[in-house]
Amino acid sequence: MRFEDFFVSIEHRFSIGKEADSGKYYLSIPVSNGIVDYEEYYEITEKQAENLASNLEAEITFAEECRKRQKDDLLIVKPGASRGVAD
Repeated sequence: MRFEDFFVSIEHRFSIGKEADSGKYYLSIPVSNGIVDYEEYYEITEKQAENLASNLEAEITFAEECRKRQKDDLLIVKPGASRGVAD
C-alpha cells in the first residue's frame, strides 16, 4: 500500500490523503505501542476528503473520534495484538 498525503496538520497531528493502489481516501493519525511509532489509516469518501480539507473543525473532530477508537470500523489496515495508542 502506498499512502500519499495531500493535507497535513502538524499542530493537530493528522493527515488526509489517497492510497495510490486502491484509490481509497483516508485520514491518518500517529500512534505508538511502545516499540514502534506508526500511523493508523481510516477510510473516508472522496467527498469527505474534499470537505475535510476545507473545514478544519470537521477534520479535528474526526481525528479525535479516531483517537478515541470510535471509528475503528473504518480502519483500512486492522491493528495487530499490540495496538498502539494515539498521542
